[in-house]
Amino acid sequence: MKILLLGDYSNYHRALSLALRKLGHEVTVASDGSRWMNTVRDLDMSRPFKNKVGGLLLWAKLNTLLRSRLEGYDIVQLNSPVFAALRPERLRSLFDRLLAKNGAVYLTMMGTDTFYIDFCLSGALRYTEWQIGDRPSPLALAQPDELQRWQSPVLTDYTRYVYDRVQGVVCCLYEYYESCRRVVDSSRLAYAGIPIDTDSFTMAHGDEVPERVKLFLGVHRDRMVEKGTDRMLAAARRVVERYPDKCELVYVENRPYREYIELMRSSHVVLDQLYSYTPATNALLAMAQGLVVVSGAEPEYYDFIGEQENRPIVNAIPDDEKLEARLEAIVLHPERLPEQARRSREFVVKHNRDVVVARRFLDFWTGCR
Repeated sequence: MKILLLGDYSNYHRALSLALRKLGHEVTVASDGSRWMNTVRDLDMSRPFKNKVGGLLLWAKLNTLLRSRLEGYDIVQLNSPVFAALRPERLRSLFDRLLAKNGAVYLTMMGTDTFYIDFCLSGALRYTEWQIGDRPSPLALAQPDELQRWQSPVLTDYTRYVYDRVQGVVCCLYEYYESCRRVVDSSRLAYAGIPIDTDSFTMAHGDEVPERVKLFLGVHRDRMVEKGTDRMLAAARRVVERYPDKCELVYVENRPYREYIELMRSSHVVLDQLYSYTPATNALLAMAQGLVVVSGAEPEYYDFIGEQENRPIVNAIPDDEKLEARLEAIVLHPERLPEQARRSREFVVKHNRDVVVARRFLDFWTGCR
C-alpha cells in the first residue's frame, strides 16, 4: 500500500514508517520533526515563525504539497486533529481535501485533544496530567488558559468534525483508548501501542551491577509541570543528596533525538513521567536498551494489554513520599537491576516491537475498509 503519515509526536510516525517499509509498503512521513526533537521526515511541515506570517507561509506550503505530494495515498494517518500548527478553520479545509484526494483517512490518537481533556476532567482515572482525584493538577492550576483553549467551541467543533469523518482511530496508549471509547464506536477503534525498533538496540550494561546507580532525567523544559518531571527531579535530588556514594543524577533539557538517546544509554535508571498510567516512548526506548524505568505502570494498563507475568516498570505515582521511597529502594539494591533490565527489554520486544505494532495498524486498516 501507499501510506501517508501526516504529523508526528515523539518520533512515533517516523518509527512506524520504518516498520511498515520493512513489511513492504511505500510510506511518506510529513511532519514538523516534533519541533525541537528534529526527528526525521520526508516532507517538512515546520511553521517558520509563530506569528501570522509564519501561519500564512505554512498554509501556502501545505496547499502546494496537497497538489503534489499529499494526494493519491491508499491510507492517510493523522497524528491529531491538529496535525499542523494552524487555526482550526484552515485545518478543516486541509482535512476536507485530504479526504477528497486520498483513500481512507485515519487518526492516530497519540496526544492531547479536546476529547482527551474532557476525559481527564471526568474523574474516570485516579489521576491524569490535568486532574488528580477530584482536584485540579499542578498543570491545570498553572495553565488554565490552555484548558480553555482545548475546550473552546471552535476547537471542540473541529475535533468532533474530524472524529466523525475519519475511517477509524488507532490509539497508542491505554488512556487514549479509554478516552476514545467514549466518542468512537468500537468497530472504528483499535489499540496499537508505540512502535520501538528493538532490533537497533542492545542491552546497555548486560549483567553489570553498578557501584553507583546513574539516574537519568531528560526533559522538555516547557513540559515539566505537565509530565511531573519537576517533582521527579526534586525526589531524585533528595535521594542523591542522601546517598552520594551510591548514586548520581544526569539531568538534560531539550536535546535532539539522537543525542538524547546516546545520553540515556549511559545511565542505569531512566525517570520518565509521573501522571501517566502507561509507559510512553521515552520509557519504552529506555527499556529496549535494558534500562530500568520509573514511569506509568498501573495494573489497569498491564491488564489491558494482557500482561500478567512480566511487569518490570517501577510505577511512578503523584505522591512525593512514595516516589522518593521507590527511588531510594532502587539505589539501595543495585543487585536487582540486571534482572529487571533484562525483563524490561523482553517486555518491549513482546509488546512494542515496531513490526508488531505496524501489523496491528495493517490489520485494523484491512478490517475497516
